[in-house]
Amino acid sequence: MAAALRRVKGMVGLVTGGASGLGRATAERLVQQGASAVIVDLPTSDGPSVAKALGEQCVFAPADVTSEVDIKGVLALVREKFGRLDLAVNCAGIAVAVKTYNAKKDLPHSLEDFQRVLNVNVAGTFNVIRLSAGEMGKNDPDSDGHRGVIVNTASVAAFEGQVGQAAYSASKGGIVGMTLPIARDLAPIGIRVVTIAPGTNPSVAPVVGSPGLRGEGVQAGIEGHQRSWGGCGWGLRRTGSAGVDSVGGGSGLWAGIEGHWQGWGRAAIEGHWQSMGGIAGSHPHLTVSLPPGLFATPLLAGLPEKVQTFLARQVPFPSRLGLPGEYAHLVQCIVENPMLNGEVIRLDGAIRMQP
Repeated sequence: MAAALRRVKGMVGLVTGGASGLGRATAERLVQQGASAVIVDLPTSDGPSVAKALGEQCVFAPADVTSEVDIKGVLALVREKFGRLDLAVNCAGIAVAVKTYNAKKDLPHSLEDFQRVLNVNVAGTFNVIRLSAGEMGKNDPDSDGHRGVIVNTASVAAFEGQVGQAAYSASKGGIVGMTLPIARDLAPIGIRVVTIAPGTNPSVAPVVGSPGLRGEGVQAGIEGHQRSWGGCGWGLRRTGSAGVDSVGGGSGLWAGIEGHWQGWGRAAIEGHWQSMGGIAGSHPHLTVSLPPGLFATPLLAGLPEKVQTFLARQVPFPSRLGLPGEYAHLVQCIVENPMLNGEVIRLDGAIRMQP
């Protein structure tokens, strides 16, 4: 009996966080493979230019993933432009990196920050899932009864969270935890649900010069011992959203990253960070597309070469940074193989995170 493999060609996919990083790579691959893509991202993102570059088979939909009104508007655009929805890929997410309790400063983790990360990463993902499922359910089923696919983005931090990752790990664990029950919920209407867990982000750097962040300007400083980085005490400074402006000192917002860098680059983190890009997130000042750290995203591209080389060596095999295109390729594989359902797939080169 021949395998009932499916093809991406001709499908319509929605990608949150689609203006940068993993989301952008996914949107690009969908279009390259003959599918249509709807990029969902913040109005301030590069979404319009990315969609324009991808041609008529791609449109941009500015939205907040935690907003029911916004996502319903996105789905209305999908119907108007393409007539159906076959795939939803959730790449949007945010993070803070803060210890649960800072004994030195007698300072507990901000409850507001913790709740915001869970709201965007878990509730935002669920919001897109629940509303997209209703749209996919209108599709005519294929011979297997298949109507659609939902792909979520977790992180290995869901399993091996590091110091300062309580909020981020909890949010990614939430995505992992809801994968199977949602797959079971949607099975009767022919919708599959799979989650990808890429390698987590070992670098800690605030980006996006936003009034919602504490301090003035944008800069991360690293203090203390940087053993695993070869003593390369460096600061990462960035303004706006176009990329890293400089590496070194200067004034600005200090992420307050203190402590020992040991093992493969673990930090005892005090302060806040977020990664590069824009997402369809819930907070107007702390919303970005969160790339998994051991992938060659714009964030890592801005780090010193010796740091990038060190991080790459921490991956057992292949010992290099992952590529956003490899994430996008896995999305395609999930879509095309109908037996992948209710599963979490690690995409990490066999890395296991240290504390």
